[in-house]
Amino acid sequence: MEADTESVHLPSDGDPLSDVLEAVRLRGAVFFLWEPGWPYATTVTDGRRFAPMIVPGADQIISYHIVTEGPCWGAVSGEEPVRLETGDILLIPRGDAYVISDRPCPVTTGQDADSIEFFNQMAAGTIPSVIADGGPGPGGNAFICGFLGCSLHPFNPLLNTLPRLIRLPAMVGCQDPLSSLIEFALTESRLSRGGERALLLRLSELMFVEVLRRYLRTKSEESTVGWLGGLKDPMVGKALSILHQRLVEPWTLEALAGEVGASRSVLAERFTRLVGEPPMHYLTLWRMQVAARQLMEHRAKVYAVARGVGYESEAAFSKAFKRTVGMTPAAWRERSGLVSGS
Repeated sequence: MEADTESVHLPSDGDPLSDVLEAVRLRGAVFFLWEPGWPYATTVTDGRRFAPMIVPGADQIISYHIVTEGPCWGAVSGEEPVRLETGDILLIPRGDAYVISDRPCPVTTGQDADSIEFFNQMAAGTIPSVIADGGPGPGGNAFICGFLGCSLHPFNPLLNTLPRLIRLPAMVGCQDPLSSLIEFALTESRLSRGGERALLLRLSELMFVEVLRRYLRTKSEESTVGWLGGLKDPMVGKALSILHQRLVEPWTLEALAGEVGASRSVLAERFTRLVGEPPMHYLTLWRMQVAARQLMEHRAKVYAVARGVGYESEAAFSKAFKRTVGMTPAAWRERSGLVSGS
C-alpha cells in the first residue's frame, strides 16, 4: 500500500552540489589498487559497455585514478595524452574510453573484450583488491582506482558540463582532506578484517566527492563553465541555492531576481549563460529530477509527490513530468518496480 501523505519533500539545506550528487544516485561499484610494471598501456572501454554488469540501472560510469607512484600518462579517445605525476588525480567523468600508460600513447581499439571481461570478473569478486600486472620493469606505477555509477535521467546538470578528462595536480604545502582517505584506502585494501568491499565502495564515493570539490576549488570563476561555473558565480550561485532550498515556492523570475538583488534581465542572461538553462526552466527540470527520485524511492501517491515539488495540481505536475521526462509519473515509477499511484 502507498503512504497517504499530503506531500513528500526531500529537504535541502541550500547546497546544490550535495543535492545533485544525491539525486543522481551516485553509487560506488569497483574500487582497487593497481600496480602495473613498465611497460604497459591499459585501455578502458566506453563505460556504457560495462555499466550494466557493475552497476545495474546506471546510465553512466565515472572513473578516477589517484597516482600514488608516478610518472605516467593518461588520455581519452581523440585527445592528446597528459602527463601525471605522483599525487595527481585523473578523472574521467563522462564515461569515455581512455588509456593509462607508462608513455604517451593514444586510445587503441580492439581491447574492448579484455576490458569488459575484467569488469565482469571484478563484479563477480574473483579479482583481488590489489592488482599487479604490466611488464617486468625496471620501473612501475601505482594507483588507487575507483569506478562509480550514476543516473543521467531525467536531469543531471553536473556531469555533461565537465571536461571529458580532468587532471588535478597534487596539492603541495597545505592540508589535504583527501590524503587521510587515501591512507585509509591503502590500508584497508591490503588487510582482511571483514567488510572491506562494502567499506571501500563507500570510501570510493567519498573520495570522488572530495575530488570534485577540489576541482571546484582550484578553478577560477572565469575558467569554470556550465553548472559548476554557476555555483561559483556569486549571483547565480545564490539563485541556485535559493531554488534548491525553497523548491516548493511559486517562483517567478521577478521574485528570484529580487532575492539575489539583480534585475530580471541581468539574472536571466547570466544564469542562462553559465548554467545553460533559463532560471525558470532550470527550476522545472530540477523539480522533475527530485520528483523522479521520490517516485522511485517512496510509495507516496503521485499527488503527494507533486505537492512536494511545488505543484498544487496533480494534472499540471503530470503534464510537466511527461513533457520533461518523456513518460507519465506512473510509467516512470513502474520502471523501479514500485506500485504506481495517482
